[in-house]
Amino acid sequence: MLGPYLHGTCAGTIFWWGDDGAGCLARQPPGRPVRSLEALLEQFRDRFEGLVVYDERVPATSNLASTVAGCDDLLPVRFDPAPGSAHRQSPKVRCGFPCVSVCSPRTGPVLFQPDRAPTSLTRSANDAYRWLIAHYLERGRANPRRMGYYLDAFWLRCWDASGPENHTLSNHDYVIAHRGVLFDLGVWEDEPAVDDPQQSPGTDVATLKRLLRAAWDRQGGDGVIHVAGFVPWAYKYTTFKSARWSAGGRHAEVPTEWRYAEILSCFNAYMDADALGLGAMANASFFQHFPLEPRYPQSPKPTRERLMEAGILEADGRIPRRGFVAHYVGDYDAAAWLYRELPRLWRDPARGRTPLSWAFNPNLAERFPFGMAWARQRATTNDWFVAGDSGAGYLNPGYLSPPRPHSGLPSGLAAWERHCTEFYRQWDLTLTGFVIDGYARGLSPEGLDAYARFSPDGVVAQQIPAQGVHGSMPYLRMAVDLPGNPAEAVRVMQSLASGLAPRFVVCRSILQSPTWYARVSEHLRERAGTTVQVVDLHTLLWLVREYETHRDDYVDRRFADATQVAATPGRSEGMAALHLADGPLDVGDQDGALCWRVGRQGPSRYLYFDADDEFCRRGGRSFVIEFECYCFAPRSGTIVLEYDSADPNAPHGGAYKAAARSFDAGPLGWRTLTWRLDDARFAGSQNGGADFRFHHPGGDLRVRAVRLRRLGSAEAPVGEARPAASAGGD
Repeated sequence: MLGPYLHGTCAGTIFWWGDDGAGCLARQPPGRPVRSLEALLEQFRDRFEGLVVYDERVPATSNLASTVAGCDDLLPVRFDPAPGSAHRQSPKVRCGFPCVSVCSPRTGPVLFQPDRAPTSLTRSANDAYRWLIAHYLERGRANPRRMGYYLDAFWLRCWDASGPENHTLSNHDYVIAHRGVLFDLGVWEDEPAVDDPQQSPGTDVATLKRLLRAAWDRQGGDGVIHVAGFVPWAYKYTTFKSARWSAGGRHAEVPTEWRYAEILSCFNAYMDADALGLGAMANASFFQHFPLEPRYPQSPKPTRERLMEAGILEADGRIPRRGFVAHYVGDYDAAAWLYRELPRLWRDPARGRTPLSWAFNPNLAERFPFGMAWARQRATTNDWFVAGDSGAGYLNPGYLSPPRPHSGLPSGLAAWERHCTEFYRQWDLTLTGFVIDGYARGLSPEGLDAYARFSPDGVVAQQIPAQGVHGSMPYLRMAVDLPGNPAEAVRVMQSLASGLAPRFVVCRSILQSPTWYARVSEHLRERAGTTVQVVDLHTLLWLVREYETHRDDYVDRRFADATQVAATPGRSEGMAALHLADGPLDVGDQDGALCWRVGRQGPSRYLYFDADDEFCRRGGRSFVIEFECYCFAPRSGTIVLEYDSADPNAPHGGAYKAAARSFDAGPLGWRTLTWRLDDARFAGSQNGGADFRFHHPGGDLRVRAVRLRRLGSAEAPVGEARPAASAGGD
């Protein structure tokens, strides 16, 4: 798939074009028709030294063949005894070249060099990769800075488990061109790989760590490792199932991705994440030769004067009391995804109608340089560019700092900073739109220092306080992923941007078109008027820096010294319910009382609440939560509270500590449940910046009031379910 770019050849010249012009990519001497495989090999006889043969009965040998082919200038050929196959033709086309075989049909897998005796292997993928490590990485025959995580020949056993292009064999060419290493290994210690069920649990991941450590050692720890590709989740290593196939793992797809990212990060390695679905890419080894400019400047960054002229700041230069929302336009942390999607996105007639912050990881210019240049040359003034997932490559930067759990290695921050600085300078990037922390810890103070140097206009992250300034670098926590329905997306945005203004919110969307964003902006104007404004990420982080460095001028402290905050449907007193994708708000009537209603559909239906920041900051750690819910007699039940805690052992760094309350069947009507919390953090660490949420597993939930009190004010028995006050609520 070459999109709008590659046109063909004319008089030995390869042309490309965009919407408004053509350009010359390269010149090559006029060719002649090639009518057979033998003729093709003969024409390029001086470009390779022989053949390398693999056998899918040991699937890993396909990746070994690609690796050996690149390192030793060989051509990979699949073993196939069928008449007419490339393998059967190979004696005719070998032209006297030696053959390196990584799998023999008679003796099982062997590796043979003409000047050495054969080395027998078992049928284990791990033995094959360990041979590769010892003979190519550790001896310096392979490039330790280039790798590819691509599905091996196991695909032939389950090819229809997903789209046929997901074999990603077409992606090998870039790694081969750089004499890199291709692999396909599991990432979990507690299970054997589905393609090698006889192995001991954790064998695959031990080999993966050995591979990465060998690459780290070859660089003396003073570089970073580019790893194209992604976990082949539809075929191996996850719980994915289809009518045709089960991937055979014990862990879901996203946790498996995040575990893989953790492991890479601990060895100074990052993903160019060709995830399945849009993962197929061809000809990157050709694209890489496109001549890039030394620098690609974008529109001038915001200043106070420009923001005043645009009406974003008031005439006196102050931030108005409204909500500000920016779109993080992702996920473009893979050259393959950008290659597949850019023609659709950049030809959308709605592009330019609303501010969009395009998260194109700058390292994608290595495999798709002319696509990156083409997009910059055709950007509108509403097209802003930020670094995508974690910077110049997808990793967990918190694991660049010791202790590094999967490797025990010293810090990789200096190498990462040098790597990012080069790309940020070329592409005029000063802001990192999303740091993926996953299950890893967030950035250390040293990590924040590094980002402040190469990303001075801000970072957005997962494991970070809700908002603030590190030195002079502003930061925000990513609020939420928007739902795909524009009207629902607007409800989420308006919910998050409401409250004690000004509010600053960044929302992520994946693979949405400019037309979709334009519709969202139109719906938002209809619902919120001027109370919520869409801005680009540079402007949003500028506003955060201005707010945080002049807090006394902006902070609303009306609830700072209150003893209690509360929320009921239609009324917020220092606390508000949030409308989120996994917590949609539905307000209705129950026995004459207005209430929030949460249906029993699905396990992830929550009721989220956000308490006033100043109230929480002055409240210490001890609070009481009162929760008025409706009892559907004669049923008993359990209400689960998950709250943002200071407990580092709770999920997501304490953000979702669970505390359940049971209630027995009793009279039909309203009841009050109470929780005493002695380790509350309430730093807005949950989805959408929420401080706590409720869930009623398997049942309907009706709630008419929630109150949060500092402990010590009118203490109540905790954990007791008692009849509530009159049906009118608060």
